[in-house]
Amino acid sequence: MIISTTPSLEGYQINQYLGIVSGETIIGANIFKDFFASITDIVGGRSSAYEQVLREAKATAISEMEAQARHFGANAIVGIDLDYETIRDGMLMVTVSGTAVKTTKL
Repeated sequence: MIISTTPSLEGYQINQYLGIVSGETIIGANIFKDFFASITDIVGGRSSAYEQVLREAKATAISEMEAQARHFGANAIVGIDLDYETIRDGMLMVTVSGTAVKTTKL
């Protein structure tokens, strides 16, 4: 499955637009990650624990979106938009959406 943030795919023709597809993930960091992240915040640097959680959440949301697109019979998703939003302390929502399409190679 080809996924792209652009509205078109170079070298491909979009033959059919199948609809909007999306994926969502809500994640929470546990107390140990919060503790180590707070130490990193104090001394400076990057929080690898949170970065890993964000990567996993993004991958899960994209995987959900791809599954929905496959269900529609798509072989690509264009116009991908990825958003992160804090729901409350320690909770983060990752959403991704795009347009499922059928394409052929030019």
